[in-house]
Amino acid sequence: PRLGETVADFACGTGGFLTSTLKHLESSKKTAEDIELYNKTVFGIEKKPMPYLLCITNMLIHDVDEPRIYHDNSLEKNVRDYKESDKFDVILMNPPYGGSEKDSVKNNFPAELRSSETADLFMNVIMYRLKRNGRCAVIIPDGFLFNEDNAKAAIYHYKMLPKSKAGSISLLD
Repeated sequence: PRLGETVADFACGTGGFLTSTLKHLESSKKTAEDIELYNKTVFGIEKKPMPYLLCITNMLIHDVDEPRIYHDNSLEKNVRDYKESDKFDVILMNPPYGGSEKDSVKNNFPAELRSSETADLFMNVIMYRLKRNGRCAVIIPDGFLFNEDNAKAAIYHYKMLPKSKAGSISLLD
């Protein structure tokens, strides 16, 4: 990430990716304007109360005066409602895998992308919240994008295409 870009983690836990971003940008803070940009760089959402509090604490330790960290469930907003202003330059995530969500959460996604598996849903949130030409680093289980179940196949074909033999992906608009 570069100073002036927005960086998000929608299941941020204690803020590991976000604090790493801040450490990476620390040397870029040279002027008052740089410090203001630094303070507005990271955005996070965490569902569980204790990791949320620890993330806020981590932001304060890293000199973010007004952390944009929210105690919420990233999957509870309808992805079709996101506007350009809700999108980010960089998304860094290690989403929770193996969890499931209730039926009301699944309705926040287009029918062809619905799943009760949290991994599938977080991949959808990432696709809807990444700016055009944005960058994303997400930890996913081995074989996740090439699984044959309906939800994963729909995610893969809906907005993703393979880009290289190394397995990186490109998000399409």
